[in-house]
Amino acid sequence: MTDKERDLALLRTEQVDEKFALLDVMSVGELLQVINENDAEVPKAIANVLPTIKDAIESIVDRMMQGGRLVYMGAGTSGRLGVLDAAELGPTFSVPSEQVIAFIAGGNKALREAVEAAEDNSVAGADDLKGINLKSTDAVVGIAASGRTPYVRGGLEYAQSVGALTISLTCNPNSEISKFANYAIEVDSGPELLAGSTRMKSGTAQKLVLNMISTVTMIRLGKTFGNSMVDLQITNLKLQDRALRIIQNATGA
Repeated sequence: MTDKERDLALLRTEQVDEKFALLDVMSVGELLQVINENDAEVPKAIANVLPTIKDAIESIVDRMMQGGRLVYMGAGTSGRLGVLDAAELGPTFSVPSEQVIAFIAGGNKALREAVEAAEDNSVAGADDLKGINLKSTDAVVGIAASGRTPYVRGGLEYAQSVGALTISLTCNPNSEISKFANYAIEVDSGPELLAGSTRMKSGTAQKLVLNMISTVTMIRLGKTFGNSMVDLQITNLKLQDRALRIIQNATGA
């Protein structure tokens, strides 16, 4: 076993949880029960890092109020979650696509197909940020369940070199990419029910934190009135109805 393989084997997200050793002989009902119980651990793990999430969001808001951009980058599931979060902000808050940007290792093809080797290219992470002329007013969130993805590390390292705000979002304590982050959000969600399948509990943790980052940032930027979306794009019948109800609730009309 090489040093790199040994390091990977030590990651919390790669550990084998012995209490799920009989997973393959459980009934469907039993499997659903243990998955549900395992997922319930995620919000508790996030609660432990709320102070860091708060500080990170406040810094993101400061940058965006100066005209800066919010940039997500990740590989595999982590990258897809970043793309999903960024894509939702346009219709929900009328945020221009050039203000919140998401990169996934391997490009658009990787959204639908596995391009696994792309995550090992640290140069590509830096090149993607160079391609948008990253500035010191921007904020970069590197998303990696393992906390060591070279593509993300390369991006964060470059972002630091230009003075941009850097944030890491991982599911392993003392992650490698945290060394390149002003704020290291390390959600220790523990071993996966299906050993190493970080699309499960780790992915859930990342999705919940990204919800916090984007939603709270938009609230602080004035995109809401009370708990209503007042800057949404009315692009279909459902949203037209929602917009009418928002106006009625806000004005009493």
